[in-house]
Amino acid sequence: MEAQQIDSASSLAITTSKSVKIPHSAQTKLIYACVFGTALLLAGCGDRYGGTTAPQTGPKPSTGQSSGTVITQPKPQPKPQPKPPKPTIPPVEPPKEDQLSLAPSSYAMLPGWSGDMQGFALGAFQRSCKKMMPQPDDRAIGGQDIPSTFADWKPLCREAAQISHKDQARARSFFETRFRPLSVSNNGNPQGLFTGYYEAELKGSLKRSPEFSVPLYRRPADMVDVDLGLFRSTLRGQKITGRVDGRRFIPYYKRGEIDQGALRGRGEELLWVDDPVEALFLHIQGSGRVVLPNGRVLRVGFDGKNGYPYSSIGKELVRRGEMELSQASMQGIKAWAKKNPAKVREILAHNESYVFFKLREDATGGPIGAQGVPLTTGRSLAVDRKFLPLGVPLWLDLPYKGAPGERIRQLVISQDTGGAIKGPVRGDFFWGYGEQAGQLAGRMKSRGRYYLLLPRPVVARMFPGA
Repeated sequence: MEAQQIDSASSLAITTSKSVKIPHSAQTKLIYACVFGTALLLAGCGDRYGGTTAPQTGPKPSTGQSSGTVITQPKPQPKPQPKPPKPTIPPVEPPKEDQLSLAPSSYAMLPGWSGDMQGFALGAFQRSCKKMMPQPDDRAIGGQDIPSTFADWKPLCREAAQISHKDQARARSFFETRFRPLSVSNNGNPQGLFTGYYEAELKGSLKRSPEFSVPLYRRPADMVDVDLGLFRSTLRGQKITGRVDGRRFIPYYKRGEIDQGALRGRGEELLWVDDPVEALFLHIQGSGRVVLPNGRVLRVGFDGKNGYPYSSIGKELVRRGEMELSQASMQGIKAWAKKNPAKVREILAHNESYVFFKLREDATGGPIGAQGVPLTTGRSLAVDRKFLPLGVPLWLDLPYKGAPGERIRQLVISQDTGGAIKGPVRGDFFWGYGEQAGQLAGRMKSRGRYYLLLPRPVVARMFPGA
């Protein structure tokens, strides 16, 4: 079709199959009819764009023409936008309670097993057996959900006693044939923290003097340990420590109170040493050697604590901005104390735990661990006895700079515990005594794992068919 143009003052062209000329009077009527028809059409369509346009007031806009009607098309109204959804904050799950998990494994899965000298661990195991043999057969060996009694261990102890710890091949065969390894994890996580400890050596005296003014206390006569398991079976393995005050049982004195003189004048000082920071590390280690002015060496061992949990001095110094995290080692803490002697007593009070000691009659061998046997350098491990029994073999695998292959992979025996050793996968490796052992222990802080070795009949009961 061909479009025709019109002049508003003279004619109107309607496009059809033919062009038709319409008289002027008829044109005018037709124009008004189209204008009003269009207006009605737009008014009827107003709801599609958000409603009709409000009537205008005031002068009409100029169109540049002398006459005619102006039609103002309403602007579309923006559609209302939906409000953005409020951000959802995922619920914070409470930390899971520590839970020991065990799974059957094999010696082929133990990294480095064939390269270890298991005879040294056999010697440590033989010492543990001396504590196991007198126990009643039906007494549980301990740990969390480990269905074993001392009756399971006595035949192994008798067999171990017939093997020389120097016979490495026979020692390895003994462990492989009589025990089966189990992987250990905490709620499925096999990794845990491993630190080192040693037997501290201090300078001390039997009498107080200006040089030796820091007391080491024996266990106070008024300190009482309460086994909560005697009162409720669900509290088995838990205890509290305190003292009797009239008719009340109250918590025992904190470290700060003891350092301020809470036990002074009662005659319960065991020895006097020359350095409060060295005494703190003796508390942390749990045992040590004290060299008297005449050269005589006395050994002191753990004989109880005041019932408060251990708090890290290094972490507190970092929190206060006194040192960087990388400096928070035993050596770093000792260096800080020498530079800040006026702050030492106040910072030590942050650790409310306090350890009491007793003299060891047998000054030979290693320090006495929690199981009551001498510890063996490199073969004794402190564990959390809430989860693992004492006296059992463990295969250790953790990184350590300076060790062969940059890893420690060897068989150890759980023979000790400690206030800072908490959790199913947590260990404290015994390095021996002296300055070198202290340096090795001070820089040990690694994440690693271990495997628990249990008698094969016990594993068969725990995992039938495995």
